[in-house]
Amino acid sequence: MVRISAIFIAVCMVLIAASIGFVVYLRFGFTGAESALVALGTLTALAVYNAIAARKRDRLEASNQLANLARGSGDLARQLAEFGRRLSAMEVKVDSVIDRALATAQPLAAEIEELSTRVRQLADSVAAHELALANDRGADRPPPAANDETMPSALAPVAAPTLAVSLAAPATSSAASPAPAKVAAFAGLDRDGIIAAIKSAIDASRIDLYLQPVVTLPQRKVRYYEALSRLKAENGDLVVAGDFLSYAEAGALMPKLDDLSALRCVQVVRRLLLKNRDIGLFCNLSGATLTDSGFPKFLEFMEANRAIAPALVFEFTQSAVRAMGPIEHESLAALAERGFRFSMDNLTDLRLDARELNERGFRFVKAPATLLFNRVGIASTDIHPADFSDLLGRFGIDLIAERIENEATVVDLLDYDVRFGQGFLFSPPRPVRAEALQSIAADRKEAPVAAPAAGDAAAPTSGRAQLARVVGRP
Repeated sequence: MVRISAIFIAVCMVLIAASIGFVVYLRFGFTGAESALVALGTLTALAVYNAIAARKRDRLEASNQLANLARGSGDLARQLAEFGRRLSAMEVKVDSVIDRALATAQPLAAEIEELSTRVRQLADSVAAHELALANDRGADRPPPAANDETMPSALAPVAAPTLAVSLAAPATSSAASPAPAKVAAFAGLDRDGIIAAIKSAIDASRIDLYLQPVVTLPQRKVRYYEALSRLKAENGDLVVAGDFLSYAEAGALMPKLDDLSALRCVQVVRRLLLKNRDIGLFCNLSGATLTDSGFPKFLEFMEANRAIAPALVFEFTQSAVRAMGPIEHESLAALAERGFRFSMDNLTDLRLDARELNERGFRFVKAPATLLFNRVGIASTDIHPADFSDLLGRFGIDLIAERIENEATVVDLLDYDVRFGQGFLFSPPRPVRAEALQSIAADRKEAPVAAPAAGDAAAPTSGRAQLARVVGRP
């Protein structure tokens, strides 16, 4: 449209210039050349005038547009200022509401803390009274019969998996003297004889290490292993942890047993990290190790191996964690300062303080699948089991479901948002091969271990293939 109007104006200017040229030629007697010059001059004057007028018109239009833009910017600035004012007023109101809420909740939190302290003291008092009553009854009661309940050895790797794991029993069971177990390796031995046999096995390093994988759900990719102890008797029989741990506790042998197990776990972790840098190992410890006089040496050994701390997780039972005092907490803090993480297993209920566990360095909680499904009589909790994993996750703690025996359990666990599983369904415990363990004397003299280089790490392998490299076939 603009081009057509420009052409029309140009044609008009040419006609006007030509008309003036004819007029001066016919009317005023100008020659043809003079008339052409007059026509050319007129055309030039008209073109200049048109250009100046168009330029002024463009300037006026641009000025109007700039004025409109300035008015729009002013309106936008005023709206932003109003929005900022309202936002500031809202922030002031929110801060005042938060301050009032904190002022209201602070006395309540103090009362709850005081109440929890008194409940804990009451529980300690009741436990002490029960212990005293149990001791009095034990002094008057004849020795238990040979048919007392013991854990079946076939289920021992699941029901009481390792070094520091005690059977799910009342708090008074550890203090009472263990009854003679129906174990062929301990046949004919009394309590003192069994303790002496266990001490001899520990001194002779006849404690074999077994590994059971912890897999991701539902992918079933091996992510961790748990180290399980098996005592090799003099007659060659293997005794599961559930059959000898109570005697080791009664004979104050747990620190020595934990020291040997931790040493072998360090050796296994080194070998596993050469194959997969994302792997981890759970090593069970007892509460007695944290208060033992030899714990400083244990701490020095862990300090020398702090390079593998992200891959080594120390595991304690729920009863041991609840019984911990200031000394145990200081020992845990010393290990946590060196980068080691902790796990809790052997849960009898779901009453946990996830915030406190996180502050203590716990990053894993193992719960039996039956407890999560509320299928056992001792399942007493203040939270629905389906929300337990989410509660722990808010404080950086992963939930591991253990003692999984069938596929139906896995399907049910997926509805509970459980990320890890462990049990005979995935793999039974398998023994660590002898060549995977270095000699204890040589390991004591080694310098601090450096983490594997990136070039040494291979791609993650399947659970069965990776387990076969470290453990032997049963």
